[in-house]
Amino acid sequence: MDWGSLAGLLLALGGIAGSQFLEGSRFSSLLQPAAFMIVVMGTMGAVLLQSGSATFGRGMRMARWVIAPPADPYPALAANIVLWCQTSRREGLLSLQRVFGTVNDPFVERGLQMIVDGLDPFKIREILNVEITAYETNQRLAVRIWESAGGYAPTIGILGAVLGLIKVMENLTDPSMLGSGIAVAFVATIYGVGLANLVFLPIAGKLKTMVSLNIAKREVLAEALACLAAGENTRMIEERLSVFLVKS
Repeated sequence: MDWGSLAGLLLALGGIAGSQFLEGSRFSSLLQPAAFMIVVMGTMGAVLLQSGSATFGRGMRMARWVIAPPADPYPALAANIVLWCQTSRREGLLSLQRVFGTVNDPFVERGLQMIVDGLDPFKIREILNVEITAYETNQRLAVRIWESAGGYAPTIGILGAVLGLIKVMENLTDPSMLGSGIAVAFVATIYGVGLANLVFLPIAGKLKTMVSLNIAKREVLAEALACLAAGENTRMIEERLSVFLVKS
């Protein structure tokens, strides 16, 4: 659990609620289901239209990383690669076949398979680079849905405000309808700007950082596997892995 992210979200929402209290306003005045529906459903619909269902689904699933980031497998993989290097220097590269069933990372397992198959280290590095590029493209496209949501939400909020004002204009002769229409108009704008800057864009920024770190670590893994195939010194491989593959 990332308590810092959770605390940041609560702090942002608490600041808004606190300002309402200090000004003597009721927090319930910010609770407008119609405005919320306009902004959230309108924003998600626009993002889905832009990104497609597969990318949209990946991006939505990645959002949980902000509060509950996945376990970092890289320190354990780094330690295992060092052990595999020591084993291969004693018993040969074919001895790595024994570890296939114990590797939980498909990326590393494919690298080991290519090593056992006797591929050239440069070819191994090239193939793994292609896989890293594909991984990066998919991950960044998924993260981009949150950036897009941050861009669409304020505009959708303005659309909600206009719809609220239309309701006001249609009911000028009925004073009982004016208050709800004006409330939807202003609250929709608050929802649009607030969700964009307090939720959507911060989520996008954090996910981009996490994806960048994962890509950097995969690049180090790919380099270490290529060095393992080339039979480089264990100490040199360990030094390469120590650059990024540390517990955060």
